[in-house]
Amino acid sequence: MQFEAGIEFARKLDGEDPLARFRNAFNVPTRADGNPEIYLCGNSLGLQPKRARDCVIQELDKWASLGVKGHFDGEYPWMPYHEFLAESSAALVGAQTDEVVVMNSLTVNLHLMMVTFYRPTEKRYKIAIEDHAFPSDHYAVESQLRYHGIDPRQGLLLLKPREGEALLRLEDMAALIEEQGDSIALMLLPGVQYYTGQVLPMAELTRLARQRGICVGFDLAHAAGNIPLQLHDWQVDFACWCSYKYLNAGPGSAAGCFVHRRHAQNTRLPRFAGWWGHDKQSRFRMENRFRAIPTAEGWQLSNPPILSLAAIRASLEIFTEAGGMGPLRSKSEMLTSYLQFLLKTEVGELISIITPEDPEQRGCQLSLCCEARHLGGRELFLRLEENGVTCDWREPNVIRVAPVPLYNSFEEVYRLVEILKAACNE
Repeated sequence: MQFEAGIEFARKLDGEDPLARFRNAFNVPTRADGNPEIYLCGNSLGLQPKRARDCVIQELDKWASLGVKGHFDGEYPWMPYHEFLAESSAALVGAQTDEVVVMNSLTVNLHLMMVTFYRPTEKRYKIAIEDHAFPSDHYAVESQLRYHGIDPRQGLLLLKPREGEALLRLEDMAALIEEQGDSIALMLLPGVQYYTGQVLPMAELTRLARQRGICVGFDLAHAAGNIPLQLHDWQVDFACWCSYKYLNAGPGSAAGCFVHRRHAQNTRLPRFAGWWGHDKQSRFRMENRFRAIPTAEGWQLSNPPILSLAAIRASLEIFTEAGGMGPLRSKSEMLTSYLQFLLKTEVGELISIITPEDPEQRGCQLSLCCEARHLGGRELFLRLEENGVTCDWREPNVIRVAPVPLYNSFEEVYRLVEILKAACNE
């Protein structure tokens, strides 16, 4: 599409947007003057679906009226509650229903997956991650290495951009796999790199790694609900994601986990076991002989937090009503391309974008660096906040802006750039 400057064009795009109605399904924070914020921070915490309150209260009322019987009674009994999320979760990540489960938190799930899939040997013991991994991933990987008696200085392989560049290149990652593949036991990478917003070529990386016998896992914290995924078809071994960013399930809400069917059906795989992963038919016989469920559920530890799952259900219903990731991705690409157009047109000499220009290599997020001599990036971020814009700052020099297709508008993108322009030109 040929974009145009001016607010009238932004309003025209909003008027033609088939997903515009979903904005009313969310609570948008308001400023002191009562007007809504320009909320562009769904990459950190998604907005609250209005129906989440009703879904949570439904379970609170059930608890009040039924007590322990709520595990088995009502429209959504607690005992199998996580099962009600499987189909919609699977659709979002391109999985079979028996390959996904909602449980724990993201880093806990990563640890549980590495217990199973990181099995170092004398020759194959290294873990490959990106150099600028989110700190919790880096901590988790280093602790796994140390747990197995491996010095991270020998066991950790870092995939780095080239000197002077911000993005990872497929050819460089492929070269590392080719050169060191025989020593790599696990490759754990993001679906979308949190700092730059780069979408990694997951299908190709998985193919290359599996050719060398490397186990492949992905942290999809910034990918689930943001970009289309095909984990089953890509033959990914495992993946984990949180639900409070693009999945709008509330702060600290329960996370998701994918285990490919070829592994999930293998109940002999080593794991840290808990009774919610035990065979459902015999779970309450209390026999103390663990029999893993032959699905992703077999990695569950304990019964899940129902109030959290209720909020996740509320959000996933909206994704289904919106038609899934296809329509959302189409709007996302247009929103982000429109933002890129306005930034280049209005503040191109002062703001640089480190996120890839190719829409296929990015999701909702654009990562901005301020180059104005009189206004540093941190100061510019604070100026945005003063003017009712919520985005986020990541050290050392990036403002992350994420127009989310479920609830952000083209007019909001236009107004963001107007505020940026005014701040940079003061």
